[in-house]
Amino acid sequence: MSEEMTGAQSLVKSLERAGVEVMFGIPGGAILPAYDPIFDSTIRHILVRHEQGAGHAATGYAQATGRVGVCIATSGPGATNLVTPLADAQMDSVPVVAITGQVSSGAIGTDAFQEADIRGITMPVTKHNFLVTDAKDIARAIAEAFHIAESGRPGAVLVDIAKDALQLKTTFEYPTTINLAGYQPVMHPTSQALRDAAALIAQSTSPVLYVGGGVIKSNAYKELMQLAELTGAPVVTTLMALGSFPDSHPQHLGMPGMHGTVAAVTALQKSDLLITLGARFDDRVTGKLSTFAPNAKIIHADIDPAEIGKNRKVDVALLGDLTNTINGLIPEVKAAFAKSKPDLTGWWKTVNEWRVQFPLGFDEPDDGSLSPQYVIQRLGQIAGPDAIYTAGVGQHQMWSSQFINYEKPRTWLNSGGLGTMGYAVPAAMGAKVGAPDKVVWAIDGDGCFQMTNQELVTCALNNIPIKVAIINNESLGMVRQWQTLFYNQRYSNTELHSKRIPDFAKLGEAMGCAGLRAERKEDVDRVIHEAMAINDRPVVIDFSVHRDAMVWPMVAAGASNDLITVARSMAPVWDSQEL
Repeated sequence: MSEEMTGAQSLVKSLERAGVEVMFGIPGGAILPAYDPIFDSTIRHILVRHEQGAGHAATGYAQATGRVGVCIATSGPGATNLVTPLADAQMDSVPVVAITGQVSSGAIGTDAFQEADIRGITMPVTKHNFLVTDAKDIARAIAEAFHIAESGRPGAVLVDIAKDALQLKTTFEYPTTINLAGYQPVMHPTSQALRDAAALIAQSTSPVLYVGGGVIKSNAYKELMQLAELTGAPVVTTLMALGSFPDSHPQHLGMPGMHGTVAAVTALQKSDLLITLGARFDDRVTGKLSTFAPNAKIIHADIDPAEIGKNRKVDVALLGDLTNTINGLIPEVKAAFAKSKPDLTGWWKTVNEWRVQFPLGFDEPDDGSLSPQYVIQRLGQIAGPDAIYTAGVGQHQMWSSQFINYEKPRTWLNSGGLGTMGYAVPAAMGAKVGAPDKVVWAIDGDGCFQMTNQELVTCALNNIPIKVAIINNESLGMVRQWQTLFYNQRYSNTELHSKRIPDFAKLGEAMGCAGLRAERKEDVDRVIHEAMAINDRPVVIDFSVHRDAMVWPMVAAGASNDLITVARSMAPVWDSQEL
């Protein structure tokens, strides 16, 4: 039975029908009609302090829960402030729906007050977007937006709604089925492709399971474990896949890429077969593409056909949802192994030698100052594998990926593809809202923290007790590291003076948080335990760390992975003749 209501009421009712429980946003003129029915809705609306915070919070919520994250903003600057989080979510395949108000339909294109062509602006950085100018189209647009955001390869979708469409009366009809012409994601690979992949696996003597974030998007963790233990192959998990396969598992070699482990990077290089699951051959993993895994055949399993063969020629393509793909692959591999199972003993002997020779580690600073790696390592050990960790971008992000053990999926949230500074605090806020019973730590740099820390006010006022560890080295640390290594220590505009201004502990207290600080090694455990005991408000800890600590190992941008280095000397681990 249809029901007459305003477009704004139709919008809110559609969001309720879509299963939305929470959204993050800020009202303004063009979206204001929607905020009246929001007042009476069952949906929890969290009033953020900046639209960028709303977008990253929606992303953190989606990454922690697997559900669609929702943010809402007004037209013009409200909408344009969502561009960065939308691009961020799209790059990392996170299901997010953004609702924006637009000027009235008759004023579109006239440079009206707070008008911006947000549909045009976001077209390159969203999976799809809509401009709705008729109230009767709102319900269908919302239903389609959620379907597109969460089906196939997840992504960001924007629904821009003209103010008059929100104000006018319409008949509410929420679609019960969605069938979009031209959009039918393939969910199952062909039987022949599965047999071909199994044949390659049965022939391989030095395989590697190259695991990307798609395994988490597909919730294919149990299937991955079954395939890994069936094949007996080494497993590497990308920055976006940490936690999809337990760090503690003996087959896990760690993270590959620019700051990956020597064992993970070199195993990819020396492999004769990459079983690629939900990864996209990103430049941060491959290094110089023409030299990446030169002798490896490629099995590439992905739900997005655009990724197959985009960066690397593929020998077998497995197009479909990863859960379905791995479930289909396992019996084929068993059948192939029944005829001939490869002996990986020699391969594992070599791989384990790399692991023993080049473990992850760090040196304590000579001057007695606090090691950032030690801080992060202890934080992970004390908070444990059930906590959720978010990170900004830079050195602290890499150390967090290296020195915290991730045993479970959806416990490591970060901005991988876009590399967005300012991500950590609002993403932690969204994650805590989505998983209120979890301890949520935002591990942030002093540079990143100063971009979006205002959302701590949102957390304090809305009883969202996240914990923030600021790795304060007074610098834009990763940029400083590059200036040290490649620019003759000419530190142009990377010094932040963050140990003088601001006082982060006092800033946290001013925003309704508990403010703590640690400057010595003996302070670290005490303040972490103190923070863990505070659950009635957010906590900010200022860890004053050594400013010249560096992230190792490292493959210089654009260099071959064969040139991975483990020390400031930048001497490659491997002689070229060895590889």
